[in-house]
Order: sequence, then C-alpha cells, then structure tokens
Amino acid sequence: MVGVNRWRKRGDRDMTNSSLVIKNLHVSVSGKPILKGINLEILPGEVHVVMGPNGSGKSTLSYALMGHPKYEVTEGEVTLDGKDMLALPSWQRAQAGLFLCLQHPIEVPGVTLESVLTESARAAGRETSTIKKQMLEEAESIGFEEKLLERPMNVDLSGGEKKRNETLQLGVLSARYAVLDEIDSGLDVDALAAVSQRIQGFTHDQNLGVLAITHFSRLLEVLEPDKIHILNDGCIQLTGGPELVNQLEEEGYQVLLGN
Repeated sequence: MVGVNRWRKRGDRDMTNSSLVIKNLHVSVSGKPILKGINLEILPGEVHVVMGPNGSGKSTLSYALMGHPKYEVTEGEVTLDGKDMLALPSWQRAQAGLFLCLQHPIEVPGVTLESVLTESARAAGRETSTIKKQMLEEAESIGFEEKLLERPMNVDLSGGEKKRNETLQLGVLSARYAVLDEIDSGLDVDALAAVSQRIQGFTHDQNLGVLAITHFSRLLEVLEPDKIHILNDGCIQLTGGPELVNQLEEEGYQVLLGN
C-alpha cells in the first residue's frame, strides 16, 4: 500500500521560480486526437504520477513532451522555467533540463555510454573530466555492473539492465525534470527497489522534478508521490494524493472514474 508522502528536504540547487508547466496540451497521431487538454504543473523535488487504462494516452504524453515527430501538438503549451519547449528540437529540450527515461530503451551499436554522456555534458557547457567518475558512482549506487559500462549503449543488456542504465544517465546528466515512461517495466523486485531509491534520492538531493508514468503501484512503494493523476480518454479525469493509488487498487478504474 502507498503511504502518505513524507516532508521532502530540498537540495542545494537553486530552483527559485522553477517549474515544468503543461497547459491545455492536445496531441494527435496520424491525424487522430489522443491527448485532449492536459494541464499539469511540476515543481522542483515534486513527484507527479500519471496512471490510467491502456490506450489512455500516457506514453503519448511522454513522447510529445520530448518532441517525437510522430506526435503532433495541435494546441497548448509546455514551458520549463518559462521557456517554450515546443519550439525547440528534442536535443535542446534535453539541454534545458528535460530528460525522458524510455519505456523501451534502444540499442546504439558502436557508441559507448561514456561518449554519449561526455558529449551531452560538453554541449551543455558542463565539465567533462569527471564523467567517468560519476558513471562509476551511479553504477555502484544502483547495482549496475561496471563491465557493462564498456559496452556499446544498451547493446545486449537485459530489460532491467537497460532501465538501470537509463537511471544512471539521469544521475550523471543532472536533469532538472525527468519523465519516466514505465521505468518499472521489466524490473525485478531488487532492481525496482534500487532504481526507485536512486530516483527518490535525486528528488531530495538535486531537487529533481518527476513525472512518472506507470501501470503499477509497486513503483510508488519507494518513490514518494506528491500527486496522482488518472488519465483516461486523453484527459486527466481525477487528481489526488498518494491515497488515490490505494483506492484504485481496491476499486479499479471503472469504479473510480464512474464508468
């Protein structure tokens, strides 16, 4: 069962007036409307969770936020600290501090993880000499074997190893807001605990704001949600605190949404 969220100690990063704001977001795929007016505001250190039935638009939200060309924004706005994210290509959204943990991380043969993280840091004007040290520290914190760091990115990794790899990248890049698209998918109990604890640590130590998309409440046994949003038919139809997850487990979507 998911308990009531504890008071959250903010980290040292200056996040004065920072926010990720989604206003009246409408998104279509191949001309078919999927999202029909999403409104969310996430502040530093907050964890917002989006749940909902299959086909409700959860993954569409994550891909639209990062600028996947298949997902056409037809109305609305997304801003990070007042900057228009929708006007930027995906790589500039990433530089602004937005990070997407993919539901199905892709393999990139011939490209090492270290080279990706080094170039990302360099493009953002950050120090690159400590990247390897940071990688080793993050790998140790989540139980990601050091030898896997030398492989081409995600090549021949299991589903759980790929999710740990995504979490490692999130830590090294020091993102400001993370969209977690079913990061719990494919994780066993131990891996889920390690990944959830590390992300929870980011919210405390780095003031990371999180938008977590999930089907299962088990992710929230460690990751402490501030708000739960129930998405259905492209709209957020219900918002509440952590107790909403317990109600969902007991009643199901049909009863909870009055269908």
